[in-house]
Amino acid sequence: MEVPTPYLHKNTSVSLLRYHFVWCPKRRRKVLIGNVALRLKELLEEQTAELGWEIVALEIMPDHVHLFLGTDPDVSPTQVMHALKGYTSRVLRQEFPKLQTMPSLWTRSYWVSTAGNVSADVIQRYIAEQKTRD
Repeated sequence: MEVPTPYLHKNTSVSLLRYHFVWCPKRRRKVLIGNVALRLKELLEEQTAELGWEIVALEIMPDHVHLFLGTDPDVSPTQVMHALKGYTSRVLRQEFPKLQTMPSLWTRSYWVSTAGNVSADVIQRYIAEQKTRD
């Protein structure tokens, strides 16, 4: 039996790219509640699965979203946000008319940070030790 690994194996690369995204509704309105929050979770799960990305963790707060996501190296954080915010905004505004009163569902901004299985200190130490191995 093969043990699952977080690493993504492709023809010419092996990678582990995980991003922590945070984004919020326009004017930080507390609209991500009840059925809107439930539907947003479903939409994010559907869209990420369709695009071949892995949700590691997801929390939807009334006025912002936390998403910890694994992608492949061909995808930039900007592409992720464009795909997820565009899709969820379109569907949620169609399904929940009260959201149509907002000029747009999401702000244009977001926060993103990378994360992996080891800390930056471990990587720096590993690289520094390479010179001493020769």
